[in-house]
Amino acid sequence: MTAVSTNKQTLQVAVLTLIALGLLAVIFYTPVWWVSLTAPNYPEESFPDGVRIHFHMNGVFNGCKKIEKAEIKEDVALDCVHEMDTINHYVGMYPIAAGGPVERGFGQFLTVFLGIMLLGFMCRIPKVRMAILGVGFTGLAAWMYVTIYAEDGFNLQNEGYVEALVTSLDQEASSDTKEPEIVIGGIVGAVKQSLEDSGVEVVLPSQAEKAKKAAERSKFAKTQLIQEIKATYDRDQAKGQAEGPWNGSSFQIMSWHYAKSLGRYFNNPTEIVPMVKNLKLAINVVFVGLIGAMLLLIFGARKNSGMLYWLLVLVPMALPVFFIIDYSAWLWWYGHTLNDMGAFTVKPFMPTVFGVGKVAQFSTHSYPYIGFGIMVLFSLVLAVAALIRIKQNREDS
Repeated sequence: MTAVSTNKQTLQVAVLTLIALGLLAVIFYTPVWWVSLTAPNYPEESFPDGVRIHFHMNGVFNGCKKIEKAEIKEDVALDCVHEMDTINHYVGMYPIAAGGPVERGFGQFLTVFLGIMLLGFMCRIPKVRMAILGVGFTGLAAWMYVTIYAEDGFNLQNEGYVEALVTSLDQEASSDTKEPEIVIGGIVGAVKQSLEDSGVEVVLPSQAEKAKKAAERSKFAKTQLIQEIKATYDRDQAKGQAEGPWNGSSFQIMSWHYAKSLGRYFNNPTEIVPMVKNLKLAINVVFVGLIGAMLLLIFGARKNSGMLYWLLVLVPMALPVFFIIDYSAWLWWYGHTLNDMGAFTVKPFMPTVFGVGKVAQFSTHSYPYIGFGIMVLFSLVLAVAALIRIKQNREDS
């Protein structure tokens, strides 16, 4: 094999890997999957996409758009994450924020981890590759440790994750400071229902105030969002609902927020306390597991062959598969971890992963979104790079 041919293939692999790295960065900030609930009491005029939410690598966000119609006036879009939580809790399902707490908290680290693996795969010189992985993983491990365990480490979390936690806190239903839900019945309720059925949005004063707060929050910097979280934590700590004084570590905030999410509608400590303990264990296990994986990959980088070497590209390539597995597993958890305190009793079920499903009067729509398409493209680009590298290694040998 000529040196020119080798250099050409090395360049091709490098270009394709760099393209994949760019796509990986885009994936982190792009909605990967969407879910929507539609029902007769959510008319298409007011809910053109139903009650819709978007799944990102670092959280679940509102998928409802602001309605711009002459007969409907909205200052901000309806918070459909809250709306879906409200619908789901009637059958005993835990809030959306209770799902994937470790994945969301480690999302930024896992993305960078994959990026470092690809940089290692791009390099063909074992010693240089080991150096790249060693330096990259050392920096990642330090960043991860400080963010998860150090005081005020939560400041190093990405803004999207922080914003999702703050938005979730506004949905707290068991807080002493929350206004009671207003239920309108009788003639007034019938008029309200009639207006909504005809496509006219009826906004209660409490809902208007919440929309105003949401609009103001969109202007906040991450530091101000963290201050909101701290203020809520301090209130809980004063009431004995949080462990110890605020230290600002992600470990503390993730654990507390998870307990608060689980207890939003179903304040049952006998169930919640063990689940929070499991979360704390999971955080520690994932941290140690990632450190172990880093060391293993550095060890495997000493040669241009072997399973450990090929993991550098195979693991990132399988990102869409990992996402679907994790997404499906959490849907199973939601449908099989129903709280007995729900208003209605239903048998454990598997929510719709892909396509359209039916639960009571609600139709569930679950489909991949832009980010998943980019994930597939990301995998295809890496597959081509891997095939070129396989051919290159065979010709070299």
